[in-house]
Amino acid sequence: MIRALSELRTVCLNERGDTVVILDQTQLPGKEVYVTLSSPEAVWDAIYKLKVRGAPAIGVAAAYGIYVCVRKIDTLDNSVFMNEFGKIKRYLASSRPTAVNLTAALDRMESVLVAHPFASVREWKELLYKEAVSIREEDAAACLRIGENGLRLLRPGMGILTHCNAGHLAVSAYGTALSPIYLGQERGYRFKVFADETRPLLQGARLTAYELRKAGVDVTLICDNMASIVMRKGWIQAVLVGCDRVASNGDVANKIGTSGLAVLAHYYGIPFYVLGPMSTIDPSCPNGDSIVIEERGAEEVTEMWYKQRMAPEEVKVYNPAFDVTPHELITAIITENGIFYKNNH
Repeated sequence: MIRALSELRTVCLNERGDTVVILDQTQLPGKEVYVTLSSPEAVWDAIYKLKVRGAPAIGVAAAYGIYVCVRKIDTLDNSVFMNEFGKIKRYLASSRPTAVNLTAALDRMESVLVAHPFASVREWKELLYKEAVSIREEDAAACLRIGENGLRLLRPGMGILTHCNAGHLAVSAYGTALSPIYLGQERGYRFKVFADETRPLLQGARLTAYELRKAGVDVTLICDNMASIVMRKGWIQAVLVGCDRVASNGDVANKIGTSGLAVLAHYYGIPFYVLGPMSTIDPSCPNGDSIVIEERGAEEVTEMWYKQRMAPEEVKVYNPAFDVTPHELITAIITENGIFYKNNH
């Protein structure tokens, strides 16, 4: 893996295994600051405030986080431990409702306890540690396979448009939507990447542009409303985006602005690829209309990135964090298990 990226550890445990260590993404690109989390409130806050973000990374943070929190429960009574585990699990799950990886990771951690009903509390804690580590290792391996599958659809020298941040910072290694780009960089493909700034939280400007440049990739930052003109100029041959939840019919929830790109790509005849691990597919969700869309505070739109407020006081603000792209506009969904085209949904 590109060394500059491997040195950025998005989510990990400290050497003693008693705290979660995250790279605080709210401070990028200005500073690389690592913070430690050891309480349910700190883990919840880090996920909600996007100090750690990206569906896979959120899942890893949740798994590590609940392990770190419950390892401090001082009881030998299994029922007491399970009750406290349930409280922490429900609390952490409330931090980001749209990303399926969050609840999936927490459910998986709970399933370890259910699968070993006669284990002691000490043994439960050991099993939870191993499961959390497995979740991270599996995520890293899945991202590499996603990259290999995605690279099969790309040619050297292509212009690629991406949105939000679905790169190394959003996962355990490589990324999802950016994974083929990094593999291509290692193999001399020389892609030309255009990164949407991604309003209102600027994940493209702050994070994608930062990590691509750090890895030596040719990257050009554009405002979200410039996507149409770069497509019209013929500079884009593929759009690669990540996903936070995939419904069973193939509709996809991803960062706000994704569905607009899909409409543009459809108009200009450009392939629109969604890349993500199988864990983002929610078979219990029939379609995009069933996906809960998180709404965030008005200040993210009106004042977060400005020295002074840039909107009238008392103006109403609608700030959904995600939108839904209908499966009809998606050329293919690329996972670690293969490439799924429209007629496979």
